[in-house]
Amino acid sequence: MMPSEAQAVVIGASAGAVEALSVILPGLPAGFRLPVMVVVHVPPDRPSLMVDLFRAKCRLSVEEAEDKQPLKAGTIYFAPPDYHLLVESDRNLSLSSDEPVLFSRPSIDVLFESAADAFGEALVAIILTGANRDGADGLRAVYEAGGMTIVQNPEGALASAMPDAAIQTCPSALVLSLDAIAEYLKEV
Repeated sequence: MMPSEAQAVVIGASAGAVEALSVILPGLPAGFRLPVMVVVHVPPDRPSLMVDLFRAKCRLSVEEAEDKQPLKAGTIYFAPPDYHLLVESDRNLSLSSDEPVLFSRPSIDVLFESAADAFGEALVAIILTGANRDGADGLRAVYEAGGMTIVQNPEGALASAMPDAAIQTCPSALVLSLDAIAEYLKEV
């Protein structure tokens, strides 16, 4: 896929997420044309600080995703605590309280698999730092749908288990540093 054909970006991160996302999301230009959906493993029993933290750092609109919300260009959507974030076939967001996947709700796999179904080859999927294997199967689903798959280089990750699992499950993924991922997204 050529970056210009992309219609959406999904990002998954866990341990070390704030530091990794702080390299990528603030670098997105004000005119960025794609919606960006982000799953970060956050504790289910307290509010996420992600929206407030990144709203202060980013030029794009930053929101906590809501059920049945239409996707808007140039908006970053964070999954709320204790809900899976999905993309429906009509490309609206939906939230689910289904069982955790790999002990995680929100689950990266759930977002990536639903977004792969909705966007197919027009999706860019990125796995960042994390201490489990959530996201590996979802990244594979994006690859099989023809989308672009990118993994943070495990050597630069605070927690390398998630990038390592993603690379093993999807060996054709681009493996890039955080700075290179940020530069790639500026081209879409």
